[in-house]
This record gives sequence, structure tokens and C-alpha cells, in this order.
Amino acid sequence: MKKILLLTVFSLAIMGVAHAEKADSEKEAVITARSGHVDDVKQVRTLTGDVVLVKGTLTMKAGRALITEDPQGYQFITFWADPGKLATFRQKRDGAGDLWVEGEAERVEYDNKTEVVKLFSRAKLTRLEGTKVTDVANGAFISYDSRKEVFAMENSNSGTSTPDGGSVRMVIQPKTKAPAAEKAPATPAPGKK
Repeated sequence: MKKILLLTVFSLAIMGVAHAEKADSEKEAVITARSGHVDDVKQVRTLTGDVVLVKGTLTMKAGRALITEDPQGYQFITFWADPGKLATFRQKRDGAGDLWVEGEAERVEYDNKTEVVKLFSRAKLTRLEGTKVTDVANGAFISYDSRKEVFAMENSNSGTSTPDGGSVRMVIQPKTKAPAAEKAPATPAPGKK
């Protein structure tokens, strides 16, 4: 079946870890899927089959997606993975160097009004410098606020921790230290030997 290309321009201030790439908010969103349905009256877009959203450096992929828009023009996007798979996102972060954030879960929700992304079921958030992993967080639920650069991990898919729930896990890599400057040999003060 041929893919249907849906070109939608909407202002998503998409998430990131050290602030999402600022230029992304000014880019158009290009969405491909096997099929799509748009209801302009209700401001709802439904996409199914190999859904891919690309907006600047942001790429989100899933089996299906639902995009709704409020009266002010803000979008709320939910991506669902196909059975046995995970929905994913990847985006460049602002800052010096080649900084990226990646995430995956069975369901990914993004609210561009608050710039919060929520990862539900088998959630994983990874920060990278180039291809080097710097931090990894795993849990049943992860919420990330790109404006405040804060994320929370919970042990249940409901978004709250429960006493009988599992655990969350974080791995933080040691920071790479700059090489120490070589010490120059001390020079004697003038007139002294």
C-alpha cells in the first residue's frame, strides 16, 4: 500500500533535555503514514501504519498517532507502538557539541503548550553526546519537562509510584575530564640561580 504523505504545518515547541533545538519550533512538521484521517471541525488528525513525524531535528516514530489541537492552536500528540514494539523519538539539544536526547515507550504523549513529554510502559530516556551515552533512565513511566530541564520516573504506568510497583533505574556516566595542562618548568626569578 502506498504511503500517504500528510504535510501539516503547526507550531510544536518540541521537547529536549537541554532545551530542544530552538530552530525546530520554526520548522514545518512532515508526517508520513500508511493512512490518515483529518477532521478540521474537531481539530483531530488520526494516522495509522508506520507513522513518522519529522520537524527539524526531531523524529518521532510509532505504529499509530492521534494529534488534537486546542482553540489556541496548541497540539497534543499521542503515539502508540505496534504490539511488541516501542514508539520512539530523537531530537538534537541546544548547547555546545553534538547533544541529543532519545526516548522510547509503548505510548509517548507530547503537549506542545507545556513542552512536556510523557513515556508510558517500558519507558527509557537516553541523553547522548554524539554517539556516547551520558545518562539513561528506565521506568514504567517517565515525564520530561524541557522548559525546566526536569524529569521524573515512576514505578507504575499510571504516572505515580505505588508501594507494590517495581523500581526505576538511572545510570549516569562519569563526566569526561579535560586533560590537565602540562606544567611548564618553573623559571627562576631574575638575578637568582
